[in-house]
Amino acid sequence: MAGEDSIGMHRRFAGKIEIIPKVPVRRSEDFSIWYTPGVADVSLRINKNPDESFELTSRWNIIAIVTDASRVLGLGKLRPEAAYPVMEGKSLLFKLLGGVDAVPIVHGRREIGGFASLVKDLEPSFGGVNLEDIESPKCFYLLDLLRTELEIPVWHDDQQGTAAASLAGLINSFKIVGKDLRESRIVLLGSGAANIALYRFLKSYGVKPENIIVLDSRGVLHPEREDMDRLLFSNRYKYEIALETKGGGLPPGAGPAEALKGADAVVAASKPGPGVIKKEWISSMAKDPIVFALANPVPEIWPHEAIEAGARIVATGRSDFPNQVNNALVFPGVFRGALDVRARTITDSMVIAGAEELARTAEENGGLSEDRILPTIEEWEVHPRVAAAVAWQASKEKVARKPRTYVEELRNAREIIEIARMKYEKILSALHH
Repeated sequence: MAGEDSIGMHRRFAGKIEIIPKVPVRRSEDFSIWYTPGVADVSLRINKNPDESFELTSRWNIIAIVTDASRVLGLGKLRPEAAYPVMEGKSLLFKLLGGVDAVPIVHGRREIGGFASLVKDLEPSFGGVNLEDIESPKCFYLLDLLRTELEIPVWHDDQQGTAAASLAGLINSFKIVGKDLRESRIVLLGSGAANIALYRFLKSYGVKPENIIVLDSRGVLHPEREDMDRLLFSNRYKYEIALETKGGGLPPGAGPAEALKGADAVVAASKPGPGVIKKEWISSMAKDPIVFALANPVPEIWPHEAIEAGARIVATGRSDFPNQVNNALVFPGVFRGALDVRARTITDSMVIAGAEELARTAEENGGLSEDRILPTIEEWEVHPRVAAAVAWQASKEKVARKPRTYVEELRNAREIIEIARMKYEKILSALHH
């Protein structure tokens, strides 16, 4: 029924977003200000200094949500048109949670060069780019390439958003169990977009690479694996992880049973379960094990099974279980902060600052427990706080065109998000009447 209801509602409203004017137009003379002839002076000013486009147009608050529909949700590769409702839904979240205007752009350029060229051509129209639903490992190459070549923030939510939410959850989980995250043994089950990004964040956070074990469908990423030569050309990210982690000290060919033995935490972002993670594997982990089973719609192991096997803390990607690891806690605030300081990029340090702030928000607004390691999506204060942390870090790293302190951005982000919510409430009220 949910699918039928969704189709009916989409048909009734003919989509989820629209563009409306934001300036006063009360008489014909107003058009001479907002359009010709007055706008000519604005164009000439921007022509002399393109950065003025962030101050004189809506570019400062508009991002592109770009996909080639090569990996849409759990549906796999679709026609670009079929990805549009998903991108439109992401636009809705950006506006309601972060006050960010986001435009869906779906296209058929599935080669890395063509995809990257399209995004580069679009750069003058937008203040940032959110890459979405792109198959692995193409998503890694695209993110690295576009972050290097564009002068606006580029973000891939399936990588950075999920990984940042996972990092925040791990920070608080390790506080609860009384262990030092940086000295712990962590298993990443699955080496897709989210876990490869999480590996990078964990390393930047201070976890030693040799204390991290990363597995794909063939077992532990290990420098002596038979397919290392192939990985060098097909997926250099896995190749580099294998070299850096040295397989976590395990023999080549080791699988998840060997990897989880004695581990303090496992973050699974692999394939829907149940049964992907066995109860006996969790029982073999270190004292008070932490289990993140993030596959949707069914986690790699049911939470109650993980707890029966001895897990102290269990998180999933679902909202109907405690401890949802939700990237919607991250991306609205990250872009709010990056856009407000006119950032030229989103660095890993900016993302980690946002993750740490997300973790602090959960601790300060209600406290931590085995069933509360992260805030929920209804806790609106999360987004301006993440924005403030990201903006302040961007300012310290000197990648901000318009630097702000934490306090300045917290005030600014709250105001923008509150105005967006207020406008939406007025629209809802009009619809009801």
